[in-house]
Amino acid sequence: MGTDTVQAGAADEAAHRRREQRGWYFYDWACSVYSTSVLTVFLGPYLTSVAKNAADADGYVHPLGIPVRAGSFFAYSVSLSVIVAVLVMPLVGAAADRGGRKKPLLAAAAYTGAAATTGMFFLGGDRYLLGGALLVVANAAQSVGMMLYNSYLPQIAAPEERDTVSSKGWAFGYAAGALVLVANLVLYMGHDSFGLSESAAVRVCLASAGLWWGAFTLIPLRRLRDRSSATKESTAPGFRQLAATVRDMRRHPHTLAFLLAYLIYNDGIQTVISQASVYGSEELDLGQSTLIVAVLLVQVLAVAGALALGRLARTHGAKRTILGSLVAWAVILGAGFFLPAGAPVWFFVLAAGIGLVLGGSQALSRSLFSHLVPPGKEAEYFSAYEMSDRGMSWLGPLLFGITYQLTGSYRDAIISLVAFFVIGFALLARVPVRRAISDAGNPVPERI
Repeated sequence: MGTDTVQAGAADEAAHRRREQRGWYFYDWACSVYSTSVLTVFLGPYLTSVAKNAADADGYVHPLGIPVRAGSFFAYSVSLSVIVAVLVMPLVGAAADRGGRKKPLLAAAAYTGAAATTGMFFLGGDRYLLGGALLVVANAAQSVGMMLYNSYLPQIAAPEERDTVSSKGWAFGYAAGALVLVANLVLYMGHDSFGLSESAAVRVCLASAGLWWGAFTLIPLRRLRDRSSATKESTAPGFRQLAATVRDMRRHPHTLAFLLAYLIYNDGIQTVISQASVYGSEELDLGQSTLIVAVLLVQVLAVAGALALGRLARTHGAKRTILGSLVAWAVILGAGFFLPAGAPVWFFVLAAGIGLVLGGSQALSRSLFSHLVPPGKEAEYFSAYEMSDRGMSWLGPLLFGITYQLTGSYRDAIISLVAFFVIGFALLARVPVRRAISDAGNPVPERI
């Protein structure tokens, strides 16, 4: 009888865990549309045009009395959002771990970001300051929300499940991004037939991402459960909390070593994502429609890539699969160096290669890191992970820009990024992940 009770309890717990996992996937489905439609496609060009409408005769706007080139306003706003996120994430992460109540914090971050994104509908005329403020709030809120979302992974998935669960989350996100981007592009390219101006169509696309984010966040908020925490330390203000997190991580040097490797190779990944369109337009003479189709292709194939690499990790382990993906990234960049100008088909082939390794390398990095986090410190440690993901990705663009400035060639600039994957590979290969997992106080999976 006792055995039956234990088995029934285990079955109930497994059912609850699967229900949470299905709810968890939907936060990626909810917020990834912001990354795709807002940040990657529509907001940059539109906010730049709004800033130019407000610029003086010399092409400058003056937020807080500071002269800023209208063409740089979007980039500076993104940078400011990163600084805000870096300041806020350690505080929120420590509060979530201490109180064990992540769900209210996730709801606050999600609906702050969704409201700011929906408010982008009002970015008409010369309201560049409103646009910059909404971008800072939405981008910082997304970073905080993703940190909390990621920190659920070790709690809702057993060690042997995490690669698969993480990969499915990424796949859900890329699928939503592709779906909404198709709808947005139909509206944008046929705006006249819908009775909308081009500006109004863009603003509807921006606002729709916020509405999507808010609506689908309801699913994870209904299904995820809060858990009591064993961590009771008080939360320190500002950078003191970040310093406390780093000091604690120094007691787990192998976790720090993984984070350093991830910081470097992920910097390369983020730079490829942000600079591929510049390479396509400036070096390969490709039009905007070609670049948009390439973005869609990346989104669609990233779904298949995330799931395929998740399956590979089951048989070969997450670490080996990530290392293999880094080799693939280096090969893709090498091939990109030789792409002929004015040949969109070959650019689509390059985009397909990026899509196939993009989702998997990110999903497996997240799941592998989840094994290296001490129990009770999930949100705090994932705040450091999220800062590596979003807040530290500046070396790649800097190297890309310097290489282009010195050589005048975007081909040289794109090939320079291979260094991030080579160095990241070397650092990750040296991390003894089994020992790192054991030192963190977690069970070591049979295959990792």
